[in-house]
Amino acid sequence: MTDETNGIRRPPPSSSSAAEPTPAEYTGKRGPPFLEFIAIMMWLGTLHFLAFIVVASFLLLSLPKFLMVIAMLLVLTFIPINENCKWGLALARFIFKHVGGYFPATIYVEDIKAFDPDQSYVFGFEPHSVWPMGAGIMANLTSFMPIKKVRILASSAVFATPLIRHLWTWLKVSSVTKKNFASLLKSGCSCIVIPGGVQETFFMKHDYEVAFLKTRKGFIRLAMENNSPVVPVFAFGQSYVYKWAKPQGKFFLKLSRAIKFTPMIFWGAFWSFVPFRRPMLMVIGKPIHFKKNTTPTMEEVSVVHGQFLEALQTLFDRHKARAGYPDLELQII
Repeated sequence: MTDETNGIRRPPPSSSSAAEPTPAEYTGKRGPPFLEFIAIMMWLGTLHFLAFIVVASFLLLSLPKFLMVIAMLLVLTFIPINENCKWGLALARFIFKHVGGYFPATIYVEDIKAFDPDQSYVFGFEPHSVWPMGAGIMANLTSFMPIKKVRILASSAVFATPLIRHLWTWLKVSSVTKKNFASLLKSGCSCIVIPGGVQETFFMKHDYEVAFLKTRKGFIRLAMENNSPVVPVFAFGQSYVYKWAKPQGKFFLKLSRAIKFTPMIFWGAFWSFVPFRRPMLMVIGKPIHFKKNTTPTMEEVSVVHGQFLEALQTLFDRHKARAGYPDLELQII
């Protein structure tokens, strides 16, 4: 991976068998540092901006004005979102254009010819890390793949948060509800889902990667019901763009499950929310195909789930040296 790389890289034609995998690679291009910083601020600073508005209003304004600010924020949680808003989509393009080169981020597809443009796929993205920002970058960079549309699935809580719900919609994020998930797949849209979820962050370790997957089979069932092959994806380096500290113990585990978020402290460059520059490599494996079955049994789901876990582990082991982490281990729990 180099900062200068920008575009698809494929091996030269050869006389090898047509069945031989055809890898492809794309790396975000470095841009002006100031524009990269602005893009990061817009993308990851929205939540902090909201917190600042609330705290500053509480401390500096009178009670009636403070309540007015809160009321305005509440109104923003109900205003319909125009997914095709021109300036919103332009903002998303600006963010994606510059964020990918900030780290820089690379997508490596093991076999690009294994994907059918008329097929929807379920990309099982791991790990969640502090922020699964690699999923957002991947959703943008997959434009060079033979896939028509891609959406990232996130917690429905995102779409109850003012400003963030608008920005993330323009950034190709949709609610992870079962109904919406199935609807997207049926419409031919591929989905990037993070099966470990926010609960996975509770089990994060500094010494190795953790994937909270052994009990997460719902995404497999939905993929099978909609005849959408499952694709393992692992993001190397994403866990190192922030330093973090989190609580331990059964109480905080129960709290994390209740609020669907792990309370933790994290920081990046200059103790801010701006992440450190760490190269990220998102490796996309081959699709896992299965017999079409709109009503799979638990045993059939478990078989495909086991294939996914095995493929993810193999993908990790095969590419960790390429990513610069030859001694890193993955623990699937």
